[in-house]
Amino acid sequence: HYSGLEEAVYRNIQACKELAQTTRTAYGPNGMNKMVINHLEKLFVTNDAATILRELEVQHPAAKMLVMASHMQEQEVGDGTNFVLVFAGVLLELAEDLLRMGLSVSEASYIVIEGYEKACKKALEILPDLVCCSAKNLLDVEEVASLLHTSVMSKQYGNEQFLAKLIAQACVSILPDSGHFNVDNIRVCKIVGAGISASSVLHGMVFKKETEGDVTSVKDAKIAVYSCPFDGMITETKGTVLIKNAEELMNFSKGEENLMDLQVKAIADSGANVVVTGGKVADMALHYANKYNLMLVRLNSKWDLRRLCKTVGATALPRLTPPTLEEMGHCDSVYLSEVGDTQVVVFKHEKEDGAISTILIRGSTDNLMDDIERAVDDGVNTFKVLTRDKRLVPGGGATEIELAKQITSYGETCPGLDQYAIKKFAEALEAIPRALAENSGVKANEVISKLYAVHQEGNKNVGFDIEAEAAAVKDMLEAGVLDTYLGKSWGIKLATNAAITVLRVDQIIMAKPAGGPKPPSGKKDWDEDQND
Repeated sequence: HYSGLEEAVYRNIQACKELAQTTRTAYGPNGMNKMVINHLEKLFVTNDAATILRELEVQHPAAKMLVMASHMQEQEVGDGTNFVLVFAGVLLELAEDLLRMGLSVSEASYIVIEGYEKACKKALEILPDLVCCSAKNLLDVEEVASLLHTSVMSKQYGNEQFLAKLIAQACVSILPDSGHFNVDNIRVCKIVGAGISASSVLHGMVFKKETEGDVTSVKDAKIAVYSCPFDGMITETKGTVLIKNAEELMNFSKGEENLMDLQVKAIADSGANVVVTGGKVADMALHYANKYNLMLVRLNSKWDLRRLCKTVGATALPRLTPPTLEEMGHCDSVYLSEVGDTQVVVFKHEKEDGAISTILIRGSTDNLMDDIERAVDDGVNTFKVLTRDKRLVPGGGATEIELAKQITSYGETCPGLDQYAIKKFAEALEAIPRALAENSGVKANEVISKLYAVHQEGNKNVGFDIEAEAAAVKDMLEAGVLDTYLGKSWGIKLATNAAITVLRVDQIIMAKPAGGPKPPSGKKDWDEDQND
């Protein structure tokens, strides 16, 4: 029987292990999909750990630590969330073995924590030596596509060649000279129909909207953007107009029409030939827009309006005033097109150095397109990481096995009890190739022993071959299976920190309302006079 404190520690570890086990079967290209139904009863079919955790409402406070670590990885690197979860889960699983060895829980926890911290520090020292290559030219679409293969493959196995090429084209076309790449500048537009192979990249923006007026295509567009409705001005206070006869009624409506006519004419005279509005379009305003050959597009989302302003270089005006040349946006063409049976408005730049690119995703179902969008997001984030640090390490479990081998040797040299924790840390790193092998239907122990045998001979870049029928290994650098250096170092750091934080907790104290009788609710209408 354990004391209350020991029981709390083991319960925390158990909760984290169960969470890690959920996503472990989704790890790697052959990982199984999860069907998640969130609190709004929306269905997600995906093997993306970030999405699974976002939609699961994890209640256990210790398991939430792991979720927070994986969210940090998502924010910092944008990929590798499952690595953090699996690794942290196995670290805690192996820590449990050490805690059961006979020492008191507080002593054992201290030893394990110290050992894990030393091992993590050592792993981050070894990692730079495992770098196998670096990205040479981030403006070369072919090279960038080959570097994005691995991150896209884990989400869309089989379509990675095609999708990596699309993502590379989109990213390279908007990479500024300064090298500061913003992931928000790659937009995704999903349209049901056709298949993945019909997806394409457009330089500019695509909206699932129809134009409001008769004009559906404009070349060399000069764009006026308004954040207000395209309508006549309304007075701020209400007024009453007394109309005595039909002539006065005619004159009143005539005055309103003339005012609207003058406003739209002034916009047309300023040189603008496309008007984008963030509010409703009045019938009368639409009539005059058609009269002066203005193309009219309505965008309900203020975010879309802001992104469009950024794309075309326009300033959103709060009132229907004629735009100056500085306030107007420019793009090569604006046109209404039909993709499948969906009407889309395209703001297109012919040159490839625009501010925003859109990846148009086609697919047979919404769930499939959502999954492709997540793969695209991972690819774009990987490109961003490469703009910060071009170093790459071998994938397929090669880096983890090499780290495990060297950390085990380091553990042998440590004299204290923490050597056991250091060796367990090395053993935990085996969980990554083990998960890849298990999800590919291959005997994991056979793969691990083969990898160790090859790495003992000095072949640092050899990892698990997921495409082979049996337990086989191959050179990951030659196969083009590469992970980003930053993604790996952050993953190891965050997973270790999460595991250590959970191990430091021996009690969970939750604040709840105190018991006892409820306060009196008071009589209704107590302040009314009873003697009416």
